[in-house]
Amino acid sequence: MTAQIIGTYFVCLSLIIGSGFVLVGAIGLLKFNDPMTRLHAPTKVGTIGIGMLLVASIIHSFDIGQPSSHELLIMVFLFVTAPISANFIAKVNMHRQACDTPPPPVNGDTWSTLDVPDAEKDT
Repeated sequence: MTAQIIGTYFVCLSLIIGSGFVLVGAIGLLKFNDPMTRLHAPTKVGTIGIGMLLVASIIHSFDIGQPSSHELLIMVFLFVTAPISANFIAKVNMHRQACDTPPPPVNGDTWSTLDVPDAEKDT
């Protein structure tokens, strides 16, 4: 078994895994009703699915002897922008009150700072 045949098997495996994740993401996008639950399927699953498809492309380009760095740049751009866009979509849905507002934090005004509440300073 040559390296080219093993590379072809890895390409096929990556394509199957990637398209499976993309299919699950598409079904989740169509099946969920709430915008916040609908947001989860394409951002999380789609990122992994597209990542596997790009891995298949990288392996195939090395397999045929013409390595390319374009796939790595696409992957970096995808992994940087997908969480940011998901965060913006979630904030828009919360601002429009299209979903339930999360409960307030336990410690009120000190939950996101380094300030220690007065009650805990004395102990």
